[in-house]
Amino acid sequence: MFHRIRRRAKESEEQRRFAELSARLRDHVPPGIGVPPAEPQPIEPTAQVDDFLPPDLRVPSHDQVDGTMMPWKQPLVLDGTMVACAGCGAYRDWLILSTRGQIWLRCRSGHQQHEARLDTAWFNRNRGPADATHATFEDCLRHLGH
Repeated sequence: MFHRIRRRAKESEEQRRFAELSARLRDHVPPGIGVPPAEPQPIEPTAQVDDFLPPDLRVPSHDQVDGTMMPWKQPLVLDGTMVACAGCGAYRDWLILSTRGQIWLRCRSGHQQHEARLDTAWFNRNRGPADATHATFEDCLRHLGH
């Protein structure tokens, strides 16, 4: 019982102190409130730079490239069947080419065949980062060892 009386007395003392502090601060305005803002300083123009990369380090965009290719060493299995070359019967060591929204397979012997069961989304999911760009198709074949 006495504990509750002491707690109420303590709470009422804290409330009284809070009310006094609030009354004192009621007319006090923090610095900067109600004062018009300072005029912004004029900014000097900076030198214009055309790009942050030098031309020899720029990578061509997807619309500037005729196609991309990646090596595929293991057998390619689609819909439960292993894909084989129509010309020589090879079933591994493919180059997979993505160009104009189509996927083409190229075997080590140089035979190419269109693969309608693959699309560019599959190609983009399975390829790694591009390590080089080439001016011609033959340069790219040489780079990939075909």
